[in-house]
Amino acid sequence: MKRIDRRSFLKVSAAGTGGVLFSMYFEPKAEAQGRGFPPPPPPNPHTYIMVAADGTVTIVAKNPELGQGVKTILPMLIADELDVDWKNVKIEQADFDDKKYSGQIAGGSTATPTNWKPMREAGALGRAMFITAAAQTWSVPESELTTGSGRVMHKSSGKSAGYGELAAKVATLPMPDPNSLKYKDPADYKIIGHSQTQYDLHNIVTGKPIFCIDMKLPGMLYAVYEKCGVFGGKVVSSNIEDIKKMPGVKAAFVVERPEITGAILPQEPGLESGIAIVADTWWQAQSARKKLQVNWNEGPRATQSSVEYAQNAEAMSKKPPQRNLRNDGDVDAAFKSAAKVVEGGYSYPFISHAPLEPQNCTAWYKDGKMEIWSNSQIPQNARKLAADAASLNASDVTLHMVRGGGGFGRRLMNDYAAEAGYIAKQVGVPVKLLWAREDDMEHDYYRSGGWQYLKGGVDASGKLIAWHNHFVGFGEIEGNRINFATSSAMGATEFPQRFVENYRLDASVQPLAIRTGALRAPGSNAFAFVVQSFIDELAHAAGKDPVEFRMAILDTPPPAVPPAPAGGRGRGRGGFGPPGLNAERMKGVLQTVADKSGWRKRNSLPKGTAMGVAFHYSHQGYFAHVAEVKVDSNKKVKINKIWVAADVGRQIINPSGAENICQGAVIDGLSEMMYQEITVDKGRVVQTNYHQHGMVRLAQAPPQIEIIFVKTDNDPTGLGEPALPPLLPAVGNAIFAATGVRLRALPISKAGYSWA
Repeated sequence: MKRIDRRSFLKVSAAGTGGVLFSMYFEPKAEAQGRGFPPPPPPNPHTYIMVAADGTVTIVAKNPELGQGVKTILPMLIADELDVDWKNVKIEQADFDDKKYSGQIAGGSTATPTNWKPMREAGALGRAMFITAAAQTWSVPESELTTGSGRVMHKSSGKSAGYGELAAKVATLPMPDPNSLKYKDPADYKIIGHSQTQYDLHNIVTGKPIFCIDMKLPGMLYAVYEKCGVFGGKVVSSNIEDIKKMPGVKAAFVVERPEITGAILPQEPGLESGIAIVADTWWQAQSARKKLQVNWNEGPRATQSSVEYAQNAEAMSKKPPQRNLRNDGDVDAAFKSAAKVVEGGYSYPFISHAPLEPQNCTAWYKDGKMEIWSNSQIPQNARKLAADAASLNASDVTLHMVRGGGGFGRRLMNDYAAEAGYIAKQVGVPVKLLWAREDDMEHDYYRSGGWQYLKGGVDASGKLIAWHNHFVGFGEIEGNRINFATSSAMGATEFPQRFVENYRLDASVQPLAIRTGALRAPGSNAFAFVVQSFIDELAHAAGKDPVEFRMAILDTPPPAVPPAPAGGRGRGRGGFGPPGLNAERMKGVLQTVADKSGWRKRNSLPKGTAMGVAFHYSHQGYFAHVAEVKVDSNKKVKINKIWVAADVGRQIINPSGAENICQGAVIDGLSEMMYQEITVDKGRVVQTNYHQHGMVRLAQAPPQIEIIFVKTDNDPTGLGEPALPPLLPAVGNAIFAATGVRLRALPISKAGYSWA
């Protein structure tokens, strides 16, 4: 595809098909420049449409696809406004190109909110230009023309023309004024809001080689990479000369970690020290690796352990906190006046992303240039790290975006791309680096563990009047601030802040041996369990219905409070926290899930069966869950049904895809709740594979997961993250209602529970 000047809306395709290639760009507004403001950048993101002479429409999907369905929903937005039939649309995955595109990222549930308007604008611009082309060809007013199924029609004369017939004319036209566009009435949507099959589904279920792990190139070699089990460890000595003599081995060499600068995520280390082995087949490379004998300098982290972390946290909870992050009202006085005070210590472990497809990257260095094939969630950073590792400029690296088999935040970090880039530079032929499952689990950027020591007070009427949390996490003290480990910080506006007048959040931290990072609904996937479980404790202490108690909190007018003190700084929360929580929207999903689940009839359930409720706001999504569970005398837990109520705006782009994402979030949350835990001993991760970091099996999954979308007059937002967090506390609260046992630590298998 030819490079398109961003100031041109369209160019004729170089392929000579008589088609037209569309590129979206908006000219800066004159009035903004006149006031001295810099001209705004082109809309984010750009997009391209190819209309061939035969009327075939090809739409480029610009964002990375890792199972979230973005390769389908973004082209759906374009196609509907373009007014073409979905069955006639072909989709091509874009390569990474920071000159053509922006916002090529998969993370934070951002694809829908950031692309909802630009994608429709691109389609509407295309439709307008076909109308103009037909009007000029037939010498009729544009107002008399209509479109449908990729054709322009003139009713009074009976004339019509397909987009393919008009493509050459369109290529000569200037771009219309975007402000003059007329968008479809949502009632006229033929694609948006209608369930569409995921574009690659047939290839997936028939085993076609479409994932990054399937990459093959002529003459390609295969690589593995051995790293120290303790993060930051370096090679002292090894039997690498013996490894070079093994069958199929083409190269083996020690890699010293270089200084990596300029990464988008500064906490990402990029290339770690280790030993690379390259062979004719991956099996040969991995077999040779098993014969490696390495003496490591493990560094100072080798003394740390999960036992030590827990002991330190317990000791810290009994001491004054290191820093205060927020202090609203008079918490101490409120506790003194409270009718009831409840205290509880909660904990949650590190967990691994554990995507089905292990980390991998294919790279080819030739003539001072490099190509890489990656499933990265941030391809810009993958390209930069691969270039740095190979001592190249980023502009000398071409990155092809290939479908990933899950990501959940792990592929935001691109250490595997740095490894592939370095190795490819050494061998000079195409090489595919593939991690073993054990590599993936032992060298992750884990969801951070933590502890929260809570105290809450209610008055005689059962109203929540005081909340104190001593949050104990990981990080370091810098002056009067805390630098929290990546994606581990609890923000000073975490719910119920703003909805309880007397609120204090304190924090203490300890050093950490392993890496942490964003995992599906970063922070929220743990914080919701703590906050919503403790709110449930307070509701029962107050003698209130748990739904009504939550409604009363949301009904509390947010007080005018001073800004939070500058006591903490965390990485990776991304601005998706609770400051924007709209109480009415949250009440809407809470009431909906209560009504749909028959919450008020829960006391008629059989003995040992109960319901639990929870809600959470994250990533601009409002979600409330109700879980109905049965617990037997042997602590076997059966999930009878889960209800999920969601408010993500006025429009669900692809209903079947949206339901699938929400159902997957429920299953993901159940796995986290029961089984998943990463522990550290002597600075090393103990768990190595799924048998130690389990997932819910099909027979254990809920027989029914009902998804209810609550439509509100707000622009659409994402689903991938916010659908997960309320699941864990809803199930935990249901177990309490069934047994009287309050679960305050994850995973609950450590308390003797298991799925029935």
